[in-house]
Amino acid sequence: PGGHDLFCVQLDDSKLNYFQQPQGIKGSDFSKFIEKYGKHTFSAPSEVQPSLSAFYRAGDPILIYFDSLSALSTLRQPVKMGASGLCADGNPAGFLDSKSTSCTRIFANLSKSCITDPVLDAASYYRDFTVLKVPINDTIVQSMKVIYEIEFSGTHGIQSVSVRFKVSNISGNSGSSLQQHFTLRFWVSAPILPGHFPSLQATRTLSHMLPRSGNPGYITGAPLLIADSGAMQHMSILWSEGDGSCSQFHRHTVQFGRNMRTGCKLSLSPILEESNCNYIQQKLYNALQGMKKAEDLAITGSAHSTQAEEWTTILIQNCSMQAVNCTSCCMVPVTLEIQILWTKVGLLSNPQAQILGARYLYQCQPLKFLSTSVVPLTTVVTFTDMTEWPEPPRGQPQVHWKLPFDIFFPFKVAMNLERSYRDNLAACFLLILIITSILCF
Repeated sequence: PGGHDLFCVQLDDSKLNYFQQPQGIKGSDFSKFIEKYGKHTFSAPSEVQPSLSAFYRAGDPILIYFDSLSALSTLRQPVKMGASGLCADGNPAGFLDSKSTSCTRIFANLSKSCITDPVLDAASYYRDFTVLKVPINDTIVQSMKVIYEIEFSGTHGIQSVSVRFKVSNISGNSGSSLQQHFTLRFWVSAPILPGHFPSLQATRTLSHMLPRSGNPGYITGAPLLIADSGAMQHMSILWSEGDGSCSQFHRHTVQFGRNMRTGCKLSLSPILEESNCNYIQQKLYNALQGMKKAEDLAITGSAHSTQAEEWTTILIQNCSMQAVNCTSCCMVPVTLEIQILWTKVGLLSNPQAQILGARYLYQCQPLKFLSTSVVPLTTVVTFTDMTEWPEPPRGQPQVHWKLPFDIFFPFKVAMNLERSYRDNLAACFLLILIITSILCF
């Protein structure tokens, strides 16, 4: 009443209840109702059995097998979910999909979770399961060495898998958070020629194959390839965390042709380390050059670890060459300058970048004990182009003329002779007139 757009809701009124009791259906009547009411249906993804091929394709989930459970599953790579960046552990790792992910985990009781939570147990990332070489679920391969660095060989499938960990001691009270990093990499195994057996060196370095950085010359922006005792890796330099400290887990990859400069601060414990200068030196060397020192540098981007002629030795000038008189100090490296000389070789239409040589030049300074707890470190990478370009091509050779260069030369000579004759005749006539006029007077 009154024209207001209002209505009342009445509860528990059986007259207003439009719910109808569903009709019971027997199994014999099911096909009849399907014909009358049946429509398209969609099954949940978990109910759909995937069609497995004879080999992995790019993007396919990598299958793993739990022998104790006789269960088939997929290799997981946790990723962050939503704006909070919390870890989602159900993300499958895709074949040939090399990527790094980071996510955050929150623990109500860090001390308890460190013991009971499987995400903090390194063994849970490789224990009790194996990786299928090819996605065929009726053939379970024998146990293999499991890595998250996956080596494959074309359609022959996955050859080997391994996993590496970087762990650190953590402490905290209730409500602590922890960030984890996950990386998945793929390597192409080197082919073995028919009738040949892989050498010991090739077998040892087979799992350390890296993608090409050019073929054959380096591509600008591609990682520099280095080797340590035959194991190939990428050249890397210091990584600075948000607070300016040197990261223990991350390093910048050196890219061909791009000069770089990084800096960070490394914390020391002077009271514990003051009596061991060699220990401090080695700690700073490891921070500057990485735990795996570089011995050789690939000359081209497609260098193979077993071909010695495709590598050049890196020259190293360390602190031992910069002695200083100091009784209460230690000579330590504080700056690493990586100098790389390169050139272009080959055709002018398609030159290839090739490295001539490299040097690790450490700049050192005396470090006094008990007076320094933080050491600033710097890394500089410089690329110098040493290309010697050939002289530009000259013009096309001219035809050798047998006639004088000026084809009008004969006519000019004749005209000059005639002009000279007329001038001489006029001069003689003028002279006769002058003599005649003098004699007459």
